[in-house]
This record gives sequence, structure tokens and C-alpha cells, in this order.
Amino acid sequence: MDQPHPPTRHVKLAIGTRRHREFRDVTAEVRAAIRNSALTDGVCSLYVPHTTAGLTINENADPDVVADLLRWVEDTLGDERRFQHFEGNAGGHVMSALFGCSLTIPVERGDLALGRWQAIYLVEGDGPRERTLHVTLL
Repeated sequence: MDQPHPPTRHVKLAIGTRRHREFRDVTAEVRAAIRNSALTDGVCSLYVPHTTAGLTINENADPDVVADLLRWVEDTLGDERRFQHFEGNAGGHVMSALFGCSLTIPVERGDLALGRWQAIYLVEGDGPRERTLHVTLL
């Protein structure tokens, strides 16, 4: 006999960014979505439906890590005028492709199973904007 599956919990979060290029810590917002769902154990799937934004997990204890990531992005992209994309935001598209648009994180005892120093970042490549973050809890 098939066992019933627990209901999927899905929320869309509006995440505002303030700068053209930014790593916006969204860990607190995702944790709040988990608390509001009453999920104790499972999986948290995150997705941004944008071609100039992405998601990543990295250190949140030392702000120099995010500054170094931003410096690496700027150095790697270099002079963006050389890109062919006519809208002028080719660098944001490159960032989205490099970082990816989704993450999957285990949920244990009602919280994200992140490492001690880890945080979830929305990677903004063409801001400032309001971005949508889909949070699906299974």
C-alpha cells in the first residue's frame, strides 16, 4: 500500500537588492519560511527565476569572503563593453551561469543543515532590483 506523501510547502519571497553587484544573505528569510511551515525533516529547494541572478552557499562569518568573491567577479568579467549582448548586462548573465539558479539543502530538526559558518546568498548581477526566491519544502 502506498503511503501518502506529506504536502509540499511552497512560498515565494521578494528579495530586494541594493547594489549593481551584490551577495545578499537570505538565510534568515529561508529559515523563517521553514519555521512557518512546521517542517521538521526534509529538503529545502531554492530557485531564482532570473537570468542575471543566482544562488550560492558560502561563509558568513568574515565579510571579506563576500568582498573577495565580488572582486573575483569584477576581475574575471573585466571590461564588459567587449561583450556582444546589447542590453549591457552580459556580466549579470555570466554570473548567473557561473553560480547557478538553484540550491538544495537538507532540513534537520526544523532548521537548515548548513555548516557552522555557511549562509545562503542571492547573487545579484544586474541590480538593484526586487528578485523572487522560490522556497519549496519537501
